[in-house]
Formats: sequence, structure tokens, C-alpha cells
Amino acid sequence: MSPPWPAEIMRLGPFVVQWYGLLIALGAALAGFVMASEARRRGEDPDRAWDALIWCLVFGIIGARLYHVFSSPTGGFVGWEYYRDHPIDIIAFWKGGFRGLGIYGGVIGGALGLFLFTRRYHLSFRRWLDCVAPGLLLAQAIGRWGNFMNQELYGPPMQTPLPWGLRIDAAHRFGPYTDLVAYPVETTRFHPTFLYESLWNGIGFGLLLWAGRRWARWLRDGDLFCLYLIWYPVGRFAIELLRPDAWRIGSLATAQWVSLASVIIALAALALNHRLGRNPAPQDPSP
Repeated sequence: MSPPWPAEIMRLGPFVVQWYGLLIALGAALAGFVMASEARRRGEDPDRAWDALIWCLVFGIIGARLYHVFSSPTGGFVGWEYYRDHPIDIIAFWKGGFRGLGIYGGVIGGALGLFLFTRRYHLSFRRWLDCVAPGLLLAQAIGRWGNFMNQELYGPPMQTPLPWGLRIDAAHRFGPYTDLVAYPVETTRFHPTFLYESLWNGIGFGLLLWAGRRWARWLRDGDLFCLYLIWYPVGRFAIELLRPDAWRIGSLATAQWVSLASVIIALAALALNHRLGRNPAPQDPSP
């Protein structure tokens, strides 16, 4: 498996249109439709979903970018050591787009944007978190294919070649994989970690939609987002085991530490949410 076309779609003067950005935009648009549908089902104004999406995107992109900027990835990838000496490149979107976004930073930033939005319009923050959760996983599933186009975020070489193995061109190799004698371009296939995460997120999207309807009478506002904070981190923790370029702190990748913290916080929030004994407003379990 290898990208059938270049990462760039077209150039418009100093600006570059890339598949990575296009797929992120597509994922965000589809997430908006899902958010509007979930808002309608919960008795909220679906038109507000598009306003909320803008707030989430603006703060989410800022958060995702900052997470990347302050990271310290291995294998010679750009991180804080580079941006510390080249601060203008933090916002230099005219150099081919923001080639560096961290999903956990995006989730934190997006949640902050949603919090400010709901405070501004006197809406339920927890209920709107639930409206966001399924679409967020769908957007992540789509956005990960941008890594396929860029030939990045791949895992180690496969010991046994499999049909979904990813071919990586010499220009996109890093670390020991630049040795084209030991890892020939023609025959070496790498684990497509982007694909594993995309599939995990796609399954999670379907499960959250199903759970929101199947358990509508039991779930309280905020529960569905807590389920997101459990589902995605569990998959991400496992996938990070196949990421040789991961930013590490001690024996684990930083994303693994964040995943562990996310699961613990989400489980505690679920227990607290149900212990408080406050039922949410009735929800229509129909689609």
C-alpha cells in the first residue's frame, strides 16, 4: 500500500493546498452534520452546532498546534528544539501548511472553545460535549488518512509482509530506516499505524452513536464524551507501541501517559456524574 499521488493538490502563489488539510476540513464538515443531528435528538437547536463547530475548530487548531510545537519527537522530527530557534515557523502556514498537529492538544483546545461557546449562549456544556463526541471520532478517522498522503506516522517494518503493509519512499524514512540496504524501498513494508487508528476511530464512531440511542434513558449529560475519553485513549495507547517516532517521557510515549490520565479522569467523571443522581432532560432514542 502506497500513496497513489503527491501530498500536494495545488499551489496558489505562496499557499499550498494539501490532501492533509483537505481531509481535515472534510472530517470537520461531517462532524458538524453529526453534531447537528445529535443536538436535534437531544432537544437542542441544530443550527447552533455550526456556530459551536467554529469555536471548536479555532481553539482546537491552536491547541493541536501548541501540543506539536512543545513536543520532542525522536528520529529527527521537528519539535520544540526547532521552534525555539525558529518561532515564526510556528505560524508559517504559507510554508506548506501546519505540518504538525497533536490530537490531544486539539481535544483540549476544542473543549475549551466549546466551554466558552456554551457559556456565551447559556447552554449545557456537558450536553454539547455529548453532541460533539461521535462526530469527533469520525473526523479523526478521516483526518488520519492525511498521514497516508504524507507518508508519516508509520510503524516499524513488518516481520511478515501483509497486504496492508505501507511502502515508504526513501525521502520519508527516518532513523535506522534510511538504510536502504537493510530496508529496501521495493520490498520493505511498514505497519500503517494511521490505518489502525482510523479503523479504531471509525468503530468508536459507530459504537457511540449506538450507545447514545441504546442507553439514552440511562446516560446522563456528559457520559458520552466520557466514553470517548475511554475509547480513543485505549486504542491510542496500544497503537503508540508501534510508533518509533513517538515523543517519550520515561518508559512510555507522552501520548500513552495522556491516554492513561484520560481514562482515569473519564472513569472518575462517570462515577461522579451518576453518584450525583441528577437525571438529564428526556431524550428521544430514535435517530
